[in-house]
Amino acid sequence: MGPHETKDCPRCNKPFQCKVGNITQCHCFGIQLKSELKIVIEQRYHDCLCADCLKHLLQEMNLFKENYFPK
Repeated sequence: MGPHETKDCPRCNKPFQCKVGNITQCHCFGIQLKSELKIVIEQRYHDCLCADCLKHLLQEMNLFKENYFPK
């Protein structure tokens, strides 16, 4: 894979620019995923997800935890 590659998100099919060669400029930089969510993503999808989908899955995971594992 080259340093910049246009990909289609395997979750929503939206095109995005993957910048694995310059990760600080990549669309996903700064989105912090918990290890359990990383595992789920790796098991369900064959490639990188777009930032919108990553944020949505993170939000879903946080809501699930709040509803089923309240503090």
